[in-house]
Order: sequence, then C-alpha cells, then structure tokens
Amino acid sequence: MTRAILHVDMDAFYASVEQRDNPDLRGKPVIVGAEPRERGVVAAASYEARKFGVHSAMPSRTAYKLCPQGIFVPPDMKKYGQVSKQIMTILGTFTPFVQPVSVDEAFLDVTGSTQKFGDAQTIARGIKTEIRAQTGLTASVGVASNKFLAKLASDLNKPDGLTVITEANKVELLAPLPVSKIWGVGKITEKRLHELGLQTIGDIQRLQIDELRDRLGDTAEHLHALAMGEDDREVVTDEESKSISSEHTFD
Repeated sequence: MTRAILHVDMDAFYASVEQRDNPDLRGKPVIVGAEPRERGVVAAASYEARKFGVHSAMPSRTAYKLCPQGIFVPPDMKKYGQVSKQIMTILGTFTPFVQPVSVDEAFLDVTGSTQKFGDAQTIARGIKTEIRAQTGLTASVGVASNKFLAKLASDLNKPDGLTVITEANKVELLAPLPVSKIWGVGKITEKRLHELGLQTIGDIQRLQIDELRDRLGDTAEHLHALAMGEDDREVVTDEESKSISSEHTFD
C-alpha cells in the first residue's frame, strides 16, 4: 500500500496569531521580533512584510531598512505555544501518527485513516477546515507518499495552500526546481552542486549514480533518491521514540 503522508505548515504563524488577536494589524506588514533599535532578529514576518524581502532570522535592523513602515511586535512565546497545542490536538483527531517538527508544523501518516475520513486529500481539506474553525488561522498542507515530497508540496502554494504530489507526477514536478529545494541541501552543498554544474533537481535526475558518486561521494545515493522523489523515512511519534530508546533523533 502506498503511504499517505501530510505535512501541515502554519502560514506565517507568529505574525498570523498577532493579526488574529489585533484587528488593527490585519493586512499590514507585521514583523514579530526585536525592535529595530535593538540587537535582535526577526522571528516571523507576515506575508505583507515578506513582499519587501523581510524574512525570519534576519536582523531587525535590516528588516527595518527593507520595510520602514513595518509594525514590530514583541514575540509572545507562551501564547504561540498554547495555539500550537491546540493545532496539534486537532491533528491528533485525524491520526495518532503525528510528528511535530516545530510549534507550527508537523508530519502526519494518514495511511490508516483513509477508511474513516476519506482519501489523503480529503483529510487535508478537513484539517485545514478544522484549524481555521477552531483557531482562526490558515495552514498550508502538502500531500504525498513520503515526508520529503509532502514537505515540499506544503511550500509550493502558500499561504492557505493544498498541494498534492503523486507518484505519477513527482519526477516531472521536481525536475525544474532548484537544487536548494532538496531537503537537507544548505548553502554549502548548494554551492558545491552549482560548481558541478547542477542547478536544478532535473540535473541530478539525469546523472548516472556512479557519476554522481564520483562527484559527491557518500551523499550521492541520498541526494539522487530525493531528486527522484524517493524517501523512506517514517513519521515518528513521541510514543514510538520512547518505546525504542531514550534517545531523541533529529532529521
């Protein structure tokens, strides 16, 4: 049976919570983080602020230069944590296999839930509807057969998106995307791939695995598998981890 994996990613989570709770902030460029006169970074930016190039982890001073009309709001982590618990509870009503990745995103394995709730896309719609009804917030959801594709899908049509990647279209869909879209490819690996003339995921797909191994060494198989849309990592819940060992494993 093909697995049914969802990746639920809240849209501009901290900023969206602030806009929800303060109507005066709605439709305006909200920047959650340190004041621009302070040394600190942006924790989250609303989509109105992102249009100016503001993004999380950016120094607040830089954010102010890009968006001087931005409204800076100090983070309220206690409040965000409470909303996060509410969201994770909603996810747990659709499947016991929920793996939170952070306060605003999680993987779900809904393979065993389809008989009760309908196919994976129907479940994704149900999750989005429940989150909006109970929290007033929007989420983007990716649907696929594995974690890599589900995470990628959730990011393709933000905000408030629902994207399905199928086994039939995955290779074609991945091909034109930049190599930076591969899970785990950071700035250093991206630079290395560019130096090798590999700009898109399709460039990696077209290489023979032996040639890729000559160029990249031990990481070749993993990168090539992801480029082909293959990923066998499981959705791991806290309960499962504790039953295996006392260690925590991070992707």
